[in-house]
Amino acid sequence: MLQNQTLSAIISSLRAFDLFSDTLDILIISFVFYQLIQFARKSRAGQLVKGIALLILFYGFAVLLDLRTVTWVLNNVVTVAFTAAVVIFQPELRRAMERMGQTTVWANRLFGNRRTDPSLCGVWQSAVVAICDAAEQLSDTRTGALMVLERRNNLDEIIRTGTPMHADVIPEMLGTIFYEGTPLHDGAVVIRDGVIVAAGCVLPLSNNLDMGKDMGTRHRAGLGMSENSDAIVVVVSEETGIISLAKNGVLIRRLDRQNLFNLLQEEVVPPEETEEDNESVLKKLLRKGGNAPHAKAE
Repeated sequence: MLQNQTLSAIISSLRAFDLFSDTLDILIISFVFYQLIQFARKSRAGQLVKGIALLILFYGFAVLLDLRTVTWVLNNVVTVAFTAAVVIFQPELRRAMERMGQTTVWANRLFGNRRTDPSLCGVWQSAVVAICDAAEQLSDTRTGALMVLERRNNLDEIIRTGTPMHADVIPEMLGTIFYEGTPLHDGAVVIRDGVIVAAGCVLPLSNNLDMGKDMGTRHRAGLGMSENSDAIVVVVSEETGIISLAKNGVLIRRLDRQNLFNLLQEEVVPPEETEEDNESVLKKLLRKGGNAPHAKAE
């Protein structure tokens, strides 16, 4: 009888252990903790994590030594600390959520992807050429410039900080906007679908402490914009005339016209619509027409 009970207990425990589910559970939790550690290392949250770890250590000693007052104080401090962390590090948490949305295929399919619209290929082609020409001219005259190229993430919040426009992207227009002495030359230009939609816009500044001392507010703004969205930002230094490009929180410096053109061509210009795409669209239309109900003959 005892052996049967022991055998049944072993069998029930084996049934409770699902190799696939438990392994998947462990992998997901490990991945989440790994991402949290990476997030803490790359942001100001690293110091906060160290502080929380010390509080937990002190709390353990207080419980072990039965220090009731200290335990009560630490209980309340830890609760407030977690709430304050969410408020203090709201920009970092928002950025992490945005990056998560950018890397998911289902989100792009659900909300659409402006860059893949083939009808914008010609507009973006001419806009990229104009941006490269303007950047080269502004670099030669050492005129500071900040150009934001919108991609998937909507930049309406940034556009509202500037002056609304609807202008073609041509070197003369960009040169006039960034000419020293004009009211809009200190802000950023936002380009959406190959068209200038706003100028004089205010961008969020980056908190990156690794930036060189030769980079000022304009570079910090361009880098901050690329950290908070998937936009591509072209920066022309007023002091040195160096052309830079910011993407995903990384600043690529010392670009010439050809290198800038290659990067923008790859990142911004959507692929052209091929004949195969046209044929597939035509087949879909014919298929829909074939499935349509036929009218009865009188």
